[in-house]
Amino acid sequence: MKLERLISITYMLLNHEVVSASELSYKYGVSQRTIYRDIEAICAAGIPVISYQGVNGGYGIIKEYKMDKSLLSPDDIESLITFLSSTTTVFQDDRAQETIQRLKTVQQSSDRAPSLTMDLGSWRSYTSDLRILHAAIQAKQLISFHYVNAKDERQERIVEPVSLVLKYDSWYLYGYCRSRSDYRVFKLTRISELVALQERFDRHHRFREKDIFSYNACGNHQFEQIEHAVIHFTAGSLAKVLDEFYLDDKQFNDDGSLTLTIVQAIDTDWLIEKLLSFGEDAVVLEPASLKQLIKEKIGKMLKRYEEV
Repeated sequence: MKLERLISITYMLLNHEVVSASELSYKYGVSQRTIYRDIEAICAAGIPVISYQGVNGGYGIIKEYKMDKSLLSPDDIESLITFLSSTTTVFQDDRAQETIQRLKTVQQSSDRAPSLTMDLGSWRSYTSDLRILHAAIQAKQLISFHYVNAKDERQERIVEPVSLVLKYDSWYLYGYCRSRSDYRVFKLTRISELVALQERFDRHHRFREKDIFSYNACGNHQFEQIEHAVIHFTAGSLAKVLDEFYLDDKQFNDDGSLTLTIVQAIDTDWLIEKLLSFGEDAVVLEPASLKQLIKEKIGKMLKRYEEV
């Protein structure tokens, strides 16, 4: 196709100082007259192609238009391409894809496997909401949705979206909530019935990354925390323990089990929920207060099945 040939010629010119018309003609299997017309079309698109006369003449692109290869190391270019490629799989961002193509023009050819790969996708069906939010942020477009907050209240929100944030394994939306007249952070898993409205906003929004997950920004109540706990896990739950508690102190026992010691402040409710998900494979050794809370929780669960 002509368009594909034009793009290919453009990047060939970017990667070489001078390319002759006969070389281009041979490479693409077309006449030199066709190559002349292609060069005219590329120039008309705003790409500064210049011609060189003489025996070693041909076509090239002015140096000022090219990115200096010395500005970025091969590892820098590879990392940028990897990151941008991962975002295009989620957002289908045409501008990011164009940037990738430009970076590839200064990337040194290599057959080695990439040292880093990324996939920002998820088994959760985030993609459609992420694309709606990304487009709304770029267009400064109001959005509406229903949201379940930390108090388990489900309410409709009208928001001026500012930024999407990926933290650990979760996506968040940071924006100005008109329903609360303040900035808020919304976890995407709690958003439903998302709609991009026709109304646009003109407000200039601040973005302070250090404050984005503060108490005021999240609008959450304070959680009760526990600062020390010791839990014993059976040998059949090691993989799950390492996935959930990878930052805590671990002692592998001779029988294949594991003893976990938590020595940092952690949300008590979250910890109880996680421990209950292990069933009989997790036993709290200390503190006694945590044992009692889990016992009470299990007791309430059993009451719901008294008729069984």
